[in-house]
Amino acid sequence: MTPGTDAWQPYSPRELADRLAGLPVPWAVAGGWAVDLFLGRVTRPHDDLEIALPAATFARLTPLFPGWEFHVPLSGTLTPADPVSLAADFQTWALDPVTRTWRFDVFREPHDGDTWICRRDARIRRPYAEVVRRTPDGIPFVAPEVVLLFKAKGARDKDERDLAAVLPELGPDRRGWLDAALAVVHPEHPWRGRLAHSTER
Repeated sequence: MTPGTDAWQPYSPRELADRLAGLPVPWAVAGGWAVDLFLGRVTRPHDDLEIALPAATFARLTPLFPGWEFHVPLSGTLTPADPVSLAADFQTWALDPVTRTWRFDVFREPHDGDTWICRRDARIRRPYAEVVRRTPDGIPFVAPEVVLLFKAKGARDKDERDLAAVLPELGPDRRGWLDAALAVVHPEHPWRGRLAHSTER
């Protein structure tokens, strides 16, 4: 029986990075954890762990987890990963066969070779060498301005907290990229005004 959507016991970023050591694809921690890895401190609790990688490379990850199950969340229902479900949504949850809990969520991202393509608007593109950053101890994470682009759509309480925490640390180049990307996908977004009036520490 497949556990419910609340059966999370997520890895820490360090634990998952150790499991993925040697994976020859540009994967990176995404979501709120990416913000905290950029800041170098934990700013809030995290209920899950999300990573992103090029969609075409997902098949290179699954052999590292023999016996695990991968499911796609479709309309609130967790569906076993197969060609049909994988094509229907970009997320894939990883189920630990021992604990029967969800350990991490994989975002399978559009790309053109080594270039990341935004799934919200294909006009937004960046080399993976710029999208993927690393902590001093080697954990890859998605650049904070890219994380905030996706968080802007929902702007939930936790997304607002992530913006408030990271905005003072964003240099002009990162703020400029985020504002330009928001101009494409959310041109009237209130975050654009905050970017214009923020000051880097």
